[in-house]
Amino acid sequence: MNEKKMKILAAIPCFNEEATIGSVVIKAKRHVDEVVVIDDGSVDDTARIAQEAGAKVIKHKENKGKAAAVKTAFKYALENDFDIVVTLDGDGQHNADEIPNLLEPVLDGKADMAIGFRFGRLTEMPFWRKIGKRVLDYATGIGAKKVTDSQCGFRAFNKKTIETFAKRIRGNGFSVESEQLVLANDHDLKVAEVRISCKYKHLKNTSKKNPFSHGPSVLSYVIWLIAERRPLLFIGVPGIILVLLGFFFGIRTIQYYNKTGIFLIPQALATILLIILGSLAVLMSLLLNVLPHIVEKAREE
Repeated sequence: MNEKKMKILAAIPCFNEEATIGSVVIKAKRHVDEVVVIDDGSVDDTARIAQEAGAKVIKHKENKGKAAAVKTAFKYALENDFDIVVTLDGDGQHNADEIPNLLEPVLDGKADMAIGFRFGRLTEMPFWRKIGKRVLDYATGIGAKKVTDSQCGFRAFNKKTIETFAKRIRGNGFSVESEQLVLANDHDLKVAEVRISCKYKHLKNTSKKNPFSHGPSVLSYVIWLIAERRPLLFIGVPGIILVLLGFFFGIRTIQYYNKTGIFLIPQALATILLIILGSLAVLMSLLLNVLPHIVEKAREE
């Protein structure tokens, strides 16, 4: 009996990529059954050029962010019975001819999700991007299994992973890559890494991501995402430290008063503030740790 051929979709989230989207679509079509372009509120000819190149185009009326575009792609894949989705950027930084390499561990059943990782001279990655990537890699690794390149959007997903992510991705911006890894860790999905090349030189004047706003915004969302899952570590422990500092300053204030008869009001106020903030943080961490289990139990019942 012949095995069912896997139906593969290439999904390309886009925002104002008229200069490159046509060639990306044409290359991707060689390796998949269908290409869908999620035009996330572009005001240029991205949608028209993508359609002329042979892609199915789904257009957002306004720019909702990359995560929203990825969720739209996953929804489309499930509605049209695709077995595997490959995501890649529309700006040409990913080489669509490397799709077969990325698909290999997913097609072989060795992984639920494959991630491209940019490595060595083939990446052309600017120095400032390397620094930002490394910070986000370490931050994401706290809440998920550590990978070489947590921010690469060139990925392949099997149907189990698509179904899991389509229901649970909550972010809207460029934090989607980190959120996927955290979710993969939460749901015991197997992740493989595949070495890829990556072009940046031709993007110098076209990149729409401001590094001074993009990096911190992704990092802040990643920290909050992980804090939700490990509240005792990220909120409770700092809370306990604040309480201990409060007691330390309180003891020093009392000792100083006993020795000199002078009561240091600013230091006393700092003591009270530290103890209150620390106590609230500990209480919040306990609530965030318990509430998800209560909600999950209520859903099961």
